Amino acid sequence: MAVKLRMRRMGSNKRPFYRIVAADSRFQRDGRFLEILGYYDPKMEPFKFEIKREKVLDWLSKGAQMSQTVESLLRREGIVQEFNTAKANAKSSSKPAKKETKKETKN
Repeated sequence: MAVKLRMRRMGSNKRPFYRIVAADSRFQRDGRFLEILGYYDPKMEPFKFEIKREKVLDWLSKGAQMSQTVESLLRREGIVQEFNTAKANAKSSSKPAKKETKKETKN
């Protein structure tokens, strides 16, 4: 199952707001979803954006992909950078030390 973090449109005509959800990529834009992660209201001045940071990081660590819009919002909040540094730290700490092996020669 390919999970995407994307926006689900809510609200009435000409008054949209969006929920940030984790959804299977095969589901419709406003259809079924797995979990609500936050919301974005572009009509507020300044715009209102709230996100559940830990849940987003959890989904990203499980391999979820972000839509372009969600990625730009998460970059603004610093969540993408936090995920990338955590991923780099985990990668560098999990590398095993190289062992020296002696090659035996046959006579």
